[in-house]
Amino acid sequence: MPVEQMRKNMSENAGFIAALDQSGGSTPGALRHYGIPDSAYSTDSQMFALMHEMRVRVITAPAFTGKKILAAILFEQTMNGLVKDTPVPAYLWQEKGVVPFLKVDKGLEPEAGGVQVMKPIPTLEAMLDQAVSKGIYGTKARSVIRLAEREGIAAIVKQQFTLAEQVAARGLVPIMEPEVLIKSPDKAGAEALLHDELHRGLDALPGDYQVMIKVSIPEKADLYLDLIKHPRVQRVVALSGGYPRDEACQRLAANHGMIASFSRALLEDLRYTMTDAEFDAALAKAIEQIFKASTQKG
Repeated sequence: MPVEQMRKNMSENAGFIAALDQSGGSTPGALRHYGIPDSAYSTDSQMFALMHEMRVRVITAPAFTGKKILAAILFEQTMNGLVKDTPVPAYLWQEKGVVPFLKVDKGLEPEAGGVQVMKPIPTLEAMLDQAVSKGIYGTKARSVIRLAEREGIAAIVKQQFTLAEQVAARGLVPIMEPEVLIKSPDKAGAEALLHDELHRGLDALPGDYQVMIKVSIPEKADLYLDLIKHPRVQRVVALSGGYPRDEACQRLAANHGMIASFSRALLEDLRYTMTDAEFDAALAKAIEQIFKASTQKG
């Protein structure tokens, strides 16, 4: 069964996760960085079509394979899109050996208590139905922590575990992403509180399913090492969070057992005007650098 092989890959193989899940709020910035100005489109559908073309260019590149990339996180419209007449999730797994995940959150509430919890997800059940039918392995949901406030962080973690339980009930593996902003005035303090809340939540998990955790690269190296070894955790992965790729990889390499789940740091050198050869070479270089940071620890 594909799900068993996917689980084996995610649990045992070396590599990292490509986060290709920019949604409505982050897509214009991603396109501008790629070299496509706002003036190139006038509707959301045109914007997302351009973003889909970029994503297809990435996942069809020769270096984008399961040899170094374990998985890719997709935006909902990407999950429902095509690559060479093949649904994106099927193409990723069947042609590239890359495990597909789906971003399910619908953005963030305004900040309260130093954090931003997720907005309600009224379409969750329908999205999970689609995900299962399209061969998606798991989901990802992001919330944000700015301040080292225990009550707010506890609320973030509780919401993440509640959603994870709903996802796991459908046979999917949830990635919980409580991101501590790299510009937090007390990033280390917030991460210490987050670690404690996550550990408490893992110890209290019902059932026997596993989860994944996606966090900012911590100020204290190996802060999450005990969570990496926790029996209910399949992987702990790191977001780049706005660090340039060189810095993100340097910080990641100090954290044993943690692998990357990078978006901006993976795509930062790619430009719309590149020839295919230039594009493929730049992407291959980024993949190699992130792979090394994920697998070769100092």
